[in-house]
Amino acid sequence: MLTPESRGSLSEVVFRAMRTGETSGLAEAPPSDTAEDAQLTLWALYEQHYRGFEDVSGELEWDPQLIGVRRGLEQEFERTLRARMPEVPEPDGFAEKFFDFVADHDGPSLAAHVHRKATEEQVRELLRHRTIYHLKEADHTTWVIPRLSDRVKAAVMELQFDEYGGGDPNLLHAHLFVRGLEDSGLDSEYGAYINEAPLEVLEENNAMSLFGLNRRLRAASLGFLAAFEATSSGPSRRMAQGLKRLGFPESMIEYYTEHVEADAVHEQLAVRTICGALLEEEPDMHDDVYFGAWTSLDLEDRYAERMLKQWAA
Repeated sequence: MLTPESRGSLSEVVFRAMRTGETSGLAEAPPSDTAEDAQLTLWALYEQHYRGFEDVSGELEWDPQLIGVRRGLEQEFERTLRARMPEVPEPDGFAEKFFDFVADHDGPSLAAHVHRKATEEQVRELLRHRTIYHLKEADHTTWVIPRLSDRVKAAVMELQFDEYGGGDPNLLHAHLFVRGLEDSGLDSEYGAYINEAPLEVLEENNAMSLFGLNRRLRAASLGFLAAFEATSSGPSRRMAQGLKRLGFPESMIEYYTEHVEADAVHEQLAVRTICGALLEEEPDMHDDVYFGAWTSLDLEDRYAERMLKQWAA
């Protein structure tokens, strides 16, 4: 994967510095022109900790100037995310209150649109956007594992073992998505569609990296995971039905049917065993669990609202 096309003054300057290795002047980098400019820059800086870029030296992963730009962007991003937070439930009876918190959230549903109304081209656009996450599915949670106690770590590893195919590389969820993309005539190369990714997709992926790469936000990462798993099974079923309606290949449908059963199990594991155990050990992390959960729900809503409005127009 090459560095993406810039979307403003900041990303243009930062991407040039990344490609050339001349980072000394980044302390004087211009401010971002737009939210997309800022989020794309942050996404690329985070990406250095995943698979990196073919046109950027691996030695720049921890370059102090690039890290300085990243810290400024992620601090502002975190402030934005926290400002969107509603009040959270009281700490007692965590699991039941968490499930109620998620169930009471009634946002727009892309899966329902795919199930009943979406055109083939709309679904193809959706799948292209989803590649930004699904081709590194679960990786952001893996960053958190060394930061957890043995009890919580073991529970996260149980969930991650399923995400990574139970030890079989052909059953990795990311690999299943690759197979579905290829059979659907879409590009399965990692990062192939980053230049199409709208702001909401960049924000969603950056939030996962923000939580996963910062130890102090480990509870937010697990809260994000719990909300994601708790809202996945039903939508995955509707996605599978919509893909079947439109005649997509069986491998693409199977990617979603795999998540119907798996995520029904994972939601209990993520909420009760992972987050529940974390809060028994570190009750002061309560609000951050909900911070991560709300961020997961809210950013998905924002993406759904954008796409449904765009398709309706």
